[in-house]
Amino acid sequence: MTKIQETGDKVISNVERVIVGKHHEVRLALVALLCRGHVLIEDVPGTGKTVLAKAIARSLGCSFRRIQFTPDLLPSDVSGLSIYNQKTQEFEFRPGPIMSQVVLADEINRATPKTQSALLECMEEHQATIDGTTYQMPDPFLVIATQNPIEYEGTFALPEAQLDRFMLRLRLGYPQPIEEIVILDEQKRSHPLEELVEVLTVEDLRAMQAAVREIYVDSSVSDYIVRLVNNTRNHPDVYLGASPRGSIALYRAGQALAGLLGRDYVLPDDVKALAEPALAHRLIIKTSSSIHDVQAGQVIRELLESTPIDGIRPTGGGPTELRPITRSSSSTANA
Repeated sequence: MTKIQETGDKVISNVERVIVGKHHEVRLALVALLCRGHVLIEDVPGTGKTVLAKAIARSLGCSFRRIQFTPDLLPSDVSGLSIYNQKTQEFEFRPGPIMSQVVLADEINRATPKTQSALLECMEEHQATIDGTTYQMPDPFLVIATQNPIEYEGTFALPEAQLDRFMLRLRLGYPQPIEEIVILDEQKRSHPLEELVEVLTVEDLRAMQAAVREIYVDSSVSDYIVRLVNNTRNHPDVYLGASPRGSIALYRAGQALAGLLGRDYVLPDDVKALAEPALAHRLIIKTSSSIHDVQAGQVIRELLESTPIDGIRPTGGGPTELRPITRSSSSTANA
């Protein structure tokens, strides 16, 4: 697990040459990449959403394409289409920009639902069916989508099925004044993005993705994840809670975060750190509660406070240091 941590720190440090003061958000984006998941960045214009996607692609040596979503964008503009070649008298498939390893879906909520639906199969099954033929997505495959949470004129809200396919939702936010001064100084003559170099090959990334899946998750941690997600479905302010896909996302994201922190096991604290980015966008708040300004993130934080962590006992250096019950000691602890 030390190698995952060292390699992850190298990628994060490289990206942070461009994205200043957003260590937590950059690490969460890497978590999604290690889990073969997708990221939705919801923030105001100019906070670095596009730059983050480009920096990740350059750091990994992955192919990168950007799709600017607009109301007149067609599904074929995203996935590709078959064109008749008069010379060969055959149809030839012209792949769309979605056939790339890192795809930036910029302002995704400005496209019509018909165009948004072109991403559903690609994001979940890593394939696209066009004119009856199925084409596999490249490996790795990461969609980083952005949307503006303030300006809703001329936009189409993402359907629940689309939101549920994003592993994590992030908000970059404005930089601190001292961080903004650093940004100004670094971009005095040229953009630091132009100087980014590849620090991780695609083959090494695939190896890390496979290694993350082997990180141990104790049954007590799995039970905590399930109880937390199940509580979102029973909360009085929630009309629709998180789906089982949300449980899987939280489970796998916990493995990736543990690996990036140098551990070969997942702690409940990993689950707590990831609960809001992994679950909040999957909740639908009741209209009666929305009137009173109840937010999904607020519900998740409330559930983290009220959901007990069963089957975990403190060990080691202090009362705040928790360790999952191992396989060998599980029966003794439960006796």
